[in-house]
Amino acid sequence: IGRFHAMIRKKAEMELEPWIEESKRSLIASFANGIANDKGAVHAAITQPWSNGQVEAQITKLKLVKRQMYGRAKLDLLQARLIGAP
Repeated sequence: IGRFHAMIRKKAEMELEPWIEESKRSLIASFANGIANDKGAVHAAITQPWSNGQVEAQITKLKLVKRQMYGRAKLDLLQARLIGAP
């Protein structure tokens, strides 16, 4: 797992295929199989400069606020909680 993390951080795309093959014979075989099944997305994550992390963070924040409000999350209340009172 540490090697995978380092590979992602270093953007070392050439290490992906050997890592998958080696990991399929280890204790993290199910994780390696998942990576192999979605190799295109993992390859894009390593090689592309774009990330949707900020978008996902905002969506998670919105869902958290909605859950905290227990159904009272009408648009005006959500706007007051997320953006600030008008």
